Amino acid sequence: MSTKTARLQEERYVGGLKWSVWKRMFSFLSPYKRFMVGLVLVALLQAGLEAAFPLVTRGIIDHAVQNRIHAHLLPWILMYALLSIMLCAGTWAFIRLAAVISTNVSHDIRRAGFRKLQELPFSYYDRRSVGWLITRLTSDCDRLSRFIAWSGMDFIWGVAMLLGIGAVMLYLNWRLALIVMTIIPPMAWLSLIFQKRILATSRKVRRINSNITASYSESIMGVRTTKTLVREEENLREFSSLTNDMFTSSVRNALLQSMYFPIVVSLGSVGTGLVLWRGGVEVMSALPSSMSIGTLLAFISYSGAFIGPIRELAMLLAESQNAQAAAERITGLLEITPEIKDSPEVIEAVERNTARGLPAGVAIDGREDKIETIEFRNVSFAYKQGKEVLKDFNLTVRSGQSIALVGPTGGGKTTIVNLLCRFYEPSSGQVLINGVDYRKRPLQWLQSNIGVVLQTPHLFDDTIYENIRYGNLQADDRQVEWAAKLVNAHDFIMNLENGYDTRIGEGGNKLSTGQKQLVCLARAVLADPQIFIMDEATSSVDTETEQLIQQGLMNVLKGRISFIIAHRLSTIKSADQILIIENGKIVERGTHAELIRLKGEYYDLYINQFSQERQRRIFAECFPQEQCPEP
Repeated sequence: MSTKTARLQEERYVGGLKWSVWKRMFSFLSPYKRFMVGLVLVALLQAGLEAAFPLVTRGIIDHAVQNRIHAHLLPWILMYALLSIMLCAGTWAFIRLAAVISTNVSHDIRRAGFRKLQELPFSYYDRRSVGWLITRLTSDCDRLSRFIAWSGMDFIWGVAMLLGIGAVMLYLNWRLALIVMTIIPPMAWLSLIFQKRILATSRKVRRINSNITASYSESIMGVRTTKTLVREEENLREFSSLTNDMFTSSVRNALLQSMYFPIVVSLGSVGTGLVLWRGGVEVMSALPSSMSIGTLLAFISYSGAFIGPIRELAMLLAESQNAQAAAERITGLLEITPEIKDSPEVIEAVERNTARGLPAGVAIDGREDKIETIEFRNVSFAYKQGKEVLKDFNLTVRSGQSIALVGPTGGGKTTIVNLLCRFYEPSSGQVLINGVDYRKRPLQWLQSNIGVVLQTPHLFDDTIYENIRYGNLQADDRQVEWAAKLVNAHDFIMNLENGYDTRIGEGGNKLSTGQKQLVCLARAVLADPQIFIMDEATSSVDTETEQLIQQGLMNVLKGRISFIIAHRLSTIKSADQILIIENGKIVERGTHAELIRLKGEYYDLYINQFSQERQRRIFAECFPQEQCPEP
């Protein structure tokens, strides 16, 4: 995928904080309220303990100055030790509670995102790349869950520290406290300026990182195409452009942060210097109301500690902007309303059936329907507004019939089966099952009764056994072997080194295309669907494998409604009806014999393919010889 395409697919985030987004995200914290309460209490305790240390130091020094060699420091030492132990215990509790919340929230967000991806129709995936979706459920989820669990508590800790330290300093010496607080306005001003710029570069880094993830995904998935077209150098140049942008933006981001922190520390040092100057004058004045040495040292500690929460809050504000960008992307995914979903009436009926203890796959009328008829009634459909693929399409199919769809590419064959599977819905017209509009039936009921074998078979990186059993996870060894035998896959499987336990690699790349098709066919058979769809399933296999698939199909399709899309007409000769589809309309229909006698488009297609196959056989037979007849 080109860098231009990657940039177009990654949205840009602008704007301020939006409560509606955070309200949706904080809802993931609801199951963990008791952990949240504990975390808040621990954060407040930690802030109080850290604020108490300078007071203990002040007490030790003042007590030692007043009593000199008669000072009793043991109580102070014990108090200091107790505070240290409590601080360590509080830190452990804080980290544990935050980790529990962060891990669980991340798990729940990912699970909700994955569930949503399972619900979305094909049309959504037509508009989104794999890399874009992976980024949402990985890095965006990580960033968001860390922010919700850690940054929210850092905010509570920072505010508690500022209020606690400020109150103690005002109690000890309000004049000196006001001097320390004079650093707050310039520090806040500089923080806003720098964090705004840091945020801008962070957003850019985030955006480029998402593009890099998408580029990785596209490159790995398309590695065979890359190598066959010798595109390695071009891909490397495109990827280098992305990584160079990443490098430049990351360096700029790091440079701004490296400038920001020294400035903040310098301002803190100015505050500490003012405390030393003014406090030193008071200590040296020797007046009865003068400041003690212990109080001065406590103020120095507090002035240094005062900077930390301000810096953390400024960083938290910037991080909240970054986290909101991730939150908006995830919220945008979670709040997508599927274009194809069960109606409220269907959902209510399903709930009634569930309450009655009926299986989840039953039809809306409460019984497991046998599909007797499927009817397309005046169906029109357009992928894009104004560009119809089907127009007033009509077709009736009865139980046990096989329908072959033939015609030029783009004519509407795949659209017909996509509408049947309800991957898309008609723009107008109806698809009726047993005389009932299929939109009045549960999606799960319909799609659990459909078995599909596609032109490009998809297998998982697992054993052959598990790939076949994916069609029915309750199936046992005997049923898996039965399905493989039914489609003529058993023999080649047993010839493999580990038989059914052979791992086939990602996408089944250790098998040939024909072997993958047979495994997919066995998987579909094991699901025992009432409707069977073959979408160009034999177009990429050799003649011998095609014959195996055809023999398997004769066993599989008995008693089922089947739709077969094929360019190889030898695959569909035995179909009950053959439909020639052009521009979304049926231009010819009939059996193989009827269409041959008609001598129309099907006849021309068949004669052309027959002639080509005959020429190939002649050349194959005489290839070893020195002379071959002209085709």
